[in-house]
Amino acid sequence: MVSFSRRSHMLLASSAALLLASCGADDVASPGAGSIPITINQPAPTPTPTGTATPTPLTAAQFAAATTQSGVTITADEQLAIVNAGQNNNVNGFGTTLGGVYPVGGTSLATASNPQTVLGNTGFIQNTSFVGALSGPNDNAFSGWTCNSSSATFLNSGACTAVPSIGTGTPAASCPTGLTDDGTNEIRNSAGSVTTAGTFRYCRLPAIITADLTLAKVPGLVYRFRGLTEVGVDGGAAATLTIQPGVVLAADSTETSNDVVLVNRGSKINAVGTADAPIIFTAQQNLANNGVSDSSQGLWGGVILLGKAPTAVCATGTGPNTADGTSAGATTPCQQQIEGVSGHQYGGTDAADSSGTMQYVQIRYTGIAISEGNELQGLTLGGTGSGTTIDHVQSHNSADDGIEIFGGTTNLKYFVVTGADDDGFDVDNGWRGFMQFIIAAQKANGATNDSFATEIDSNNAEDLLPRTYGRYANFTFIQTNSTNNPVAAIRLRGGADFAFVNGIVKAPAGEACVNLIAGAGSGDTRTTIRPANSALQDVGPPTFNSIYFQCQGR
Repeated sequence: MVSFSRRSHMLLASSAALLLASCGADDVASPGAGSIPITINQPAPTPTPTGTATPTPLTAAQFAAATTQSGVTITADEQLAIVNAGQNNNVNGFGTTLGGVYPVGGTSLATASNPQTVLGNTGFIQNTSFVGALSGPNDNAFSGWTCNSSSATFLNSGACTAVPSIGTGTPAASCPTGLTDDGTNEIRNSAGSVTTAGTFRYCRLPAIITADLTLAKVPGLVYRFRGLTEVGVDGGAAATLTIQPGVVLAADSTETSNDVVLVNRGSKINAVGTADAPIIFTAQQNLANNGVSDSSQGLWGGVILLGKAPTAVCATGTGPNTADGTSAGATTPCQQQIEGVSGHQYGGTDAADSSGTMQYVQIRYTGIAISEGNELQGLTLGGTGSGTTIDHVQSHNSADDGIEIFGGTTNLKYFVVTGADDDGFDVDNGWRGFMQFIIAAQKANGATNDSFATEIDSNNAEDLLPRTYGRYANFTFIQTNSTNNPVAAIRLRGGADFAFVNGIVKAPAGEACVNLIAGAGSGDTRTTIRPANSALQDVGPPTFNSIYFQCQGR
């Protein structure tokens, strides 16, 4: 019935319209009051695609910091031109490209170069198809053997503040022969009564290890060291300290001396852990729940390896050195005293010297300033040679540098610096080597205003020999300190030849990415950027290829 009624009304309306037309009415009157108007909604126009926002290019002064040293300046424009002379560099990176130290996507942030070709090395350097130390968010190369903090987190790794795995909760019955039994970690009240039973036993290393010693992984045992602990005697008895996977070594916090493990020239350390059982050097405070925090640092000195490879800076009465590192013509070959401890020398004429191996090792909460310019850091290499193997090592929360290398020829691979108060990678005194898959992640607060992801230095002695010569491949440098900024993430200061390839550099607001400094010369003769000169063992200005720069907090 409803359908019939609607159809009838439609027929009546049509008949009325025809009748009006036949009577000469050309127009039909508009509907009167009470009728229902018909509104036609036009579709909204399709917006014009805007694409990805393009950031304003950085000025040279924002990208590079210019520093005058000894009256010599490399301008910001000159520094930017040096970077732009390379291939595949992006100097205007911006946005959410990194999740911590990991790229957020699997696509390389810049077109990668073949580092073997660029650096002319196929023996140590691996070919890669990505920039940075990690290929993407699921790269597990740093998983497990590292520890996590606010500076950086890694896949499948535990917290740096966590107590390392020591054993079953029952102290070892006794200490190995040659070590001192320092008791258990039981806690006593003022009356001398035990309030907390011990869960592990301390076994203290000798002050000087003069014969080969192996530290086995024993459940319920921690190896403790106090003051200066030396392996071997320089010019005397040689020894090798072997450390098995999973071993925990702790600096003694019950006394005030600077706790340091030092391997003298001619001796070796073989600290070889695994990804699942890294060797951990730490402070005794780290062995109790809540004994350390994310900001803890400077609780002990660090690890020092000294070798017989060439160095450029010579002690009085030794050297000077020559380009081949033989100190030809000198009465005594070039050597130098290492920072942080007195009476211990490094350097020699054996570029292939070996101070041993460190693999899958964590070094936590180190760094002590003895005096201005005389500091202890996480790991110190003094004149160690190419026979020394350093890979899969983390230096965490050093109150000075993560690692400092004085001369020598040792290469590094898979090396992580997290939370260093000063520089991540500090190299000087004629070091000649390669690094690949390295990370420097600065802590968010408290770093010094002179801290760099890498500082490449010469002590203002621009033309000493051997000339510092370094090659970095697949590096990730993250500067995060926005309240007390250094001037840049990378500082290269005179007397050094460097090449950078397949890297990521991120700096916070107010901070440039690059700071190139020369301390001598003028015009085209300024050190650091002058043309190659074989007489000075100089291969020319630094080179940058396939580097993604994200400066000024963009």
